[in-house]
Amino acid sequence: MTAWQDVEQAEPKFARRVWALLDAHRHKTIATVRADGSPRISGIEVAFEDGELVFGSMPNARKGADLRRDPRFALHSATVDPVEGAEARWPGEAKISGRAIAAGPTTQGQDGDRFHADIAEVVHTHLNGEATMLVVEWWTPAHGLRKIERE
Repeated sequence: MTAWQDVEQAEPKFARRVWALLDAHRHKTIATVRADGSPRISGIEVAFEDGELVFGSMPNARKGADLRRDPRFALHSATVDPVEGAEARWPGEAKISGRAIAAGPTTQGQDGDRFHADIAEVVHTHLNGEATMLVVEWWTPAHGLRKIERE
């Protein structure tokens, strides 16, 4: 299993940028797989606790049922548009994909399902310093941090 602390240890600066994007807004979106194989997008809140990325699902929620049946997920930070004239200061967006590992009932609030992320990939998409190129940086446990730039 690859926990958030593994990303932090391997690439601390990259992990801080991704964490800041995920922490900047309370609500994110998560993609799960429905029983018929089609995708489902849901709102979600996440937390970083003891080196783990954790999230939950309310009682009887479809996203929890999806994750119990097929643990694959893709998490996306809130997205904001670059400010015109200050595009180079746009922080970008973050994505994490992997498998949700059931961790018992939620520990706060209503009863529900709690999950830990087994991380397969972490992505930070942003602009270069001149705001002329799209920069995609991604980390995987097998290949470490990689980067491409696109016009």
